[in-house]
Amino acid sequence: MALRLTEIFYSLQGEASRVGLPTVFVRLTGCPLRCTWCDTTYSFTGGEPATIEAVLAEVARYPARQVCVTGGEPLAQKECPALLTALCDAGYEVSLETSGALDISTVDPRVSRIMDLKAPDSGECERNRWENLPFLNARDEIKIVIASRLDYEWAREQLAGHALAQRCPVLLSPAQGQLQPADLAEWILADGLPVRFQLQLHKLLWGNMQGK
Repeated sequence: MALRLTEIFYSLQGEASRVGLPTVFVRLTGCPLRCTWCDTTYSFTGGEPATIEAVLAEVARYPARQVCVTGGEPLAQKECPALLTALCDAGYEVSLETSGALDISTVDPRVSRIMDLKAPDSGECERNRWENLPFLNARDEIKIVIASRLDYEWAREQLAGHALAQRCPVLLSPAQGQLQPADLAEWILADGLPVRFQLQLHKLLWGNMQGK
C-alpha cells in the first residue's frame, strides 16, 4: 500500500528539544481532527501517493540525519509505523509529531514521539487518548498549545493530575495570534511549572510559509 504524501522539505526544526537542527520533514496527508488554531490545514486533503521506498529516496537527497514525520495526523495512515521503522533502519534520528488522539503503541521504540494534548480552546479536547500516557518514556515529549488562560489552567491541572513531567518533557506553546507569548511565559514563571516554554522558530524566521 502507498502512503499519501503532502510534501517533503528540508528546514530547521522549529519545536521541541531538537529545535534548530537541520531536519527533513515528511508531511503525510490527512487528519481526523480540526483544531481551531491549526496552521497546516492544507495537509488535510490532496497529496500524492508514494511508496516507502520513494520517501526514503527523497529523504536521502538531503544532508540531515534528523527526520520528522508530521501531518496532519501521520498515524491516520496505516503505513506510517512501517515508514517510521524504515527510516530508523536507514540510520536516521526519527521523530513523530502526533495529535495524541490515536494509538501510539505501535510506533517503533527508536522513534521520539512528540505527542499533543489538546486543551479546551482547540475544540478537540475530548479526543485526547489518555491511554497513550503509559507508553511515553524519557525519549518522548508532550506538547500543549495554549490559546487562553483557561487552556493554561487546564494544562496545569493535567501536569499535576497525570504527573506528566515525570513521564517525559512537557512543552507549552502560545497559539499564534491568540495569546501573547509573554503572558504564557509569566504564568509559567509565577507557578513554577516544570515545563519548557517554546516559540515556533520556523515562524520567527519565515512566518507561515509552507514548506518551512
